[in-house]
Amino acid sequence: MIRPVQFRMNEQTAVNNYYQKKIKDLKPVEVNRLAAQEFDALVDKLRSVGIHVIVVNDTKEFDTPDSIFPNNWISFHHNGTAALYPMFAENRRYERKESILEAVEQNGFFIEHIIDYSAAEQEEVFLEGTGSIILDRENRKAYCALSPRADEALFIEFCEDFDFFPVLFSAYQSVGLKRKKIYHTNVMMCIGTTFALLCLNSIDDKKERKNLVNHLRQSNKDIIDLTENQINQFAGNMLQLSGADQKSYLVMSQSSFDSLRADQRTQLEKHTTLISSPLDTIEVCGGGSARCMMAEIFLPKVSN
Repeated sequence: MIRPVQFRMNEQTAVNNYYQKKIKDLKPVEVNRLAAQEFDALVDKLRSVGIHVIVVNDTKEFDTPDSIFPNNWISFHHNGTAALYPMFAENRRYERKESILEAVEQNGFFIEHIIDYSAAEQEEVFLEGTGSIILDRENRKAYCALSPRADEALFIEFCEDFDFFPVLFSAYQSVGLKRKKIYHTNVMMCIGTTFALLCLNSIDDKKERKNLVNHLRQSNKDIIDLTENQINQFAGNMLQLSGADQKSYLVMSQSSFDSLRADQRTQLEKHTTLISSPLDTIEVCGGGSARCMMAEIFLPKVSN
């Protein structure tokens, strides 16, 4: 997780992230102060249940207002590979730093190989990590909602490189009177070990919707269907993590938790323990939530 030092609404991402909004009457320094408070509170809550969190402080070397969302530019895998991704916004490309990889290695993880897709930026082709791609690592399936930040050909290349079966679709949100593509898959979909949350109504094509549901059912996922209003509260932007006791926790923002109906919470609690923390400033200005803030690590540990 990357602690922010210059968080604000990123004007370069707002062109197709329709969840972002400006907070009136707040100066950038105050926005960052509030975001840092929310960040620290979430980290404390994760650590309190035994989840190992590596925190790296961002620097002011570059203008990186979205550095709090590292899962978009890097992912870590069981085979010792790290993947680097091409970013839509130019100022987000500065988030890719060798120091982040070094911090992970300093915490005892082994990076054997790096697959770098970032050169695709030169062709205006993008695939923003586990924002664009939802990975079911156990069943070797990768889900992707195509958008300006998720290119089909590059997604297929990723699936071939990492041995995932690709499941493609398009997801939309209502913006005024228009239906526009949701910028990241992880806003409308979350996959856990035995469950999946997603907004089925965001998938306008019935064949794509049916195909997606079939894949989830084949993988024995208990499906929790979200409304568009719930994904507007970032109820799709959750991540399941393991604590030190191997107990699983589903991490979400307070607004996500509050948007869930009682029956949905009960359904989820059959599978995992729910953790929520207020992330209002981060959600409003950044257009992302709890899941976006965490780049989970599956790398092997260095043997002593």
